[in-house]
Amino acid sequence: MPIPSSLVTLLVGMALVLSGLWVGTNVNLLPLDASANAPVYDSLFRVLFSIGTILFLGIVGLVVFSLVRFRRRRGDHTDGLAIEGNLLLEIVWTAIPAVVVLFVGIYSYDIYERMGGMSSLNDHAAMHRMPSMETMETMEASVSAAAPGLEGTAPAQAPRVWGGIGTAAGEANVLPVEVTAMQFAFIFHYPEGDITSGELHVPSGRPVELRMKANDVIHAFWVPQFRLKQDVIPGQPTVLTFTPTKAGSYPIICAELCGPYHGGMRSTVVVHEPEAYDAWLQKNSPLTATVASAMGTPTA
Repeated sequence: MPIPSSLVTLLVGMALVLSGLWVGTNVNLLPLDASANAPVYDSLFRVLFSIGTILFLGIVGLVVFSLVRFRRRRGDHTDGLAIEGNLLLEIVWTAIPAVVVLFVGIYSYDIYERMGGMSSLNDHAAMHRMPSMETMETMEASVSAAAPGLEGTAPAQAPRVWGGIGTAAGEANVLPVEVTAMQFAFIFHYPEGDITSGELHVPSGRPVELRMKANDVIHAFWVPQFRLKQDVIPGQPTVLTFTPTKAGSYPIICAELCGPYHGGMRSTVVVHEPEAYDAWLQKNSPLTATVASAMGTPTA
């Protein structure tokens, strides 16, 4: 007794779904996750990877099956069968992609909205985490400094806030870092210790607030292990928040073509354990350097 085609279709569909879910769960193509933001983005990637695997296996499998099953036999010169349309089949293969696309769209929108992407540039009340008044004043001053002579012609553009996943609103223990992007380097300034560095040093487990500005052209701040990539635009200060979770050194890459030496615009973010970060801060503070210089002690 032949197996009904509907049962075969159901079994094949279940096998495809299970295969896609297994691949999405067990095959990891992403780098190390080292921030509180990463698991949120990784979960979306796993969903998309599972859906992509199901579609790939289903389409390729159907094509290979059709090439074998419906190939022209030797000596067969007749025309193919005249097949009429199947309304139920057309409804199914239209409805399933529509539902999948709608699901992915809603899922992606939720994550994008949580990182501040759907909020107006000046509507900070709608964002996941508002910057402090001190941040607002600092960033507005940076805009005025970057574009002298424009004071009084128009209000300074308020900083755009991104990130914030894993950072509670009103967090009091935020580490502020001022980031200046220029051709072809990132410069990091720490208001807490009045330290300027070519590397970003942050403590593990503490929220970080990057107050970013560009001095010349559009740059992009990208740390793959943090799952963060944000454009830094001249005249538009940006606040990027994140919480590092794993100690280590990770690359900072400019992901926006910014000139002939764009490929060399790289730096490093060093995530310390809290005690090691305090030691780095103390060692590199101007007061420590002055005392060491007076005593003839190197501070490298």
